[in-house]
Amino acid sequence: MPPGFRLVRATPEYTDATIPVGLLAAHRVAVGVWGRLRVRAGTVGFVFETEPSITHNVPAGGYIDIAPTIAHRVEPRPGCRFVVEFWRADTDG
Repeated sequence: MPPGFRLVRATPEYTDATIPVGLLAAHRVAVGVWGRLRVRAGTVGFVFETEPSITHNVPAGGYIDIAPTIAHRVEPRPGCRFVVEFWRADTDG
């Protein structure tokens, strides 16, 4: 996460049973916005859809930052709970 960014919103908490279908397929964060997947319980697989793809297993208490425009997807593991945060540059100084 670049310095000087601030949290602007977060999703509701998702589980392996409630994750929106769109997060399971490759998608991107908008230009100027960074994402942060924050795992609250269990483990979440996180895949950067690069060539070759890169998979991270993010444990409870951990997070992974998501740069703008980089294709990625989520692979929820049984019993996981997580949120996705959205961060923007702090323009208030």
